[in-house]
Formats: sequence, structure tokens, C-alpha cells
Amino acid sequence: MTLAGFIAYSGALAIAAAIPGPGVTALVARALGSGFRSSLYMSLGLVLGDLCYLTAVILGLAVVAQTFGTLFLVIKWAGVAYLAYLAWGLWTSGINPAHIQARKAKGGAVASVLAGLAITLGNPKTMLFYIALAPTLIDLQSITVTDYMILVGLTVAVLLIVLVPYLALAAKARGLLASPRALKRLNRTAAAFMAGAALAIAGRAH
Repeated sequence: MTLAGFIAYSGALAIAAAIPGPGVTALVARALGSGFRSSLYMSLGLVLGDLCYLTAVILGLAVVAQTFGTLFLVIKWAGVAYLAYLAWGLWTSGINPAHIQARKAKGGAVASVLAGLAITLGNPKTMLFYIALAPTLIDLQSITVTDYMILVGLTVAVLLIVLVPYLALAAKARGLLASPRALKRLNRTAAAFMAGAALAIAGRAH
């Protein structure tokens, strides 16, 4: 690949990632509900999901993804169900001043990474970017192992640069909320974001 090709890919990815969608919505909700660390781990899961799609496209599996649409439909609905479950939990119980720290650590880093991975794999926007747009930016016929490694590095860097400010601002807003009434609003807001992400995916899961 040429330098222009790498720049074009990075620019397109940055624009796609910056546009709020199910992934960003879920990430903001996690930051509001569980703080910066948990949402950072989730962002790593989101990045991992992007790398899965990037790798699949480079290996020539875009045709497979288009052919076996049922499999990807199942993945989407699994993501919808998981987000709906998170939204229900935040709406009905959420967090309170007595156990904020306990809930921050609940599930651990691995659970947060897997949650981000599941959301990305079920995100239609991400799927369309890699299956429809990325092949127009990447010369799949001549790509080398070095090109692939560069693309991986660019993908990780671009996504973290775009996503971390979202979760940092959300986590900061969360830290400013200490009263039970404010925390109730926080819980409901985070639940609404999660439910919105679920609906966004469900609305395109056809």
C-alpha cells in the first residue's frame, strides 16, 4: 500500500468512528455508569472488534460475510439483547453512593473487553465500513504482511484517539454527580443511552 492509501484509510476510519453510533453510545453509557477504567477496557473491546473485521476483509472473507448473512444477524441480535440487559439493570438498580466502587469493579477487565467486542461485532455501522468501504481503500490483491501490521497499528491508534475523549468526558461528568438524586438521573441517562444503542442496532438488524 502507498502512503496515500494509509492516510485515506485512517481518515475514513476516523470519520466513521467519530460519528456517534451504537458503539460510542454504549461506551458513553458505560463511562457514566462505571467510570473511566471500565469504559477504557470496553473501548479496547471495541477496537478488538474492528481488528476482527479488518482481518476478515484482508483474508478475503467479505464475500463470506455477505453470503452467510444469518450468522451476522444472530451476532447483531445477541448484541441487542446484551445492551437491553445492561439498560434494564441500570434503570432498575443502577448505582448509589454506597457501592459505586464495588460496581466499578464488577465483572472485571475481561468482561468489559468482551462487552465491547460483542457490541462491535453486532454494530451494523462497523460491519458496513469494513465490508463495503474498506475494500475500496485497501488494495486486497497486493497487500503484504507489513501493510497489514501497519493497518492494525493505524486502526488501534485512530480508534483510541477518537474514543478516549468520549469516555473521558462522560467519566468526568459522572464524577461530578454525588447526590442520590443526581445518581438516579445518571442511572436513567446511562440506561437510556444503552437502550438507544440496542434500538439502533435492532433497527438495522435485518
